[in-house]
Amino acid sequence: MKTLFQLKPAALLLAALMLGCSAVAAQTPTPQTSRLELSSLDHLAAKASETVDVNIDERLMRLAAKAFSDKDADEREIKKLITGVKGIYVKSFEFDSDGQFTTADVDAIRAQVRGPGWTRLVNVTSKKEGNVEVYLLMNGEEIGGLAVLSSEDRELTVVNIVGPVDLEKLAKLEGQFGVPELGIEKTKSKKDEN
Repeated sequence: MKTLFQLKPAALLLAALMLGCSAVAAQTPTPQTSRLELSSLDHLAAKASETVDVNIDERLMRLAAKAFSDKDADEREIKKLITGVKGIYVKSFEFDSDGQFTTADVDAIRAQVRGPGWTRLVNVTSKKEGNVEVYLLMNGEEIGGLAVLSSEDRELTVVNIVGPVDLEKLAKLEGQFGVPELGIEKTKSKKDEN
């Protein structure tokens, strides 16, 4: 499965994510749930050649956090990152031919992130490589949730992280808990380079 952010402006996306947080943090929306209803996409599984369906609720997140070691630096970082996260939900479909999902399927997800509190942070449209949209739900000064919607001719993926999200550490979740590779570059500090 391709990474979600294989589009050429991947560096621009990361910069927009980092810089956009301060811009959207100034908004004070009405608190609402960051959990998206993804069951409207379930009918696509019958048409798909490959399906990924991840549903990790708060209880499972706590169990997963216990599985990570405090001794290993990477595992300690992942454990710290997922502390407070209330859920990770992923639906991804790959198809053998074009036209297997409709605009209505995608709009059912978009309608949920158009509500109060949600802000579209990134919107990349490419006729060759598909579309990527990143949405944040702000609860005062904190990010209360994240949604990524990626659509290509033969692929549709929705990632929904419920709860506080540290965008600087989000790259650590790539490849964990069903979160696909997002293409976020992991930057090294000067200390790590020595």
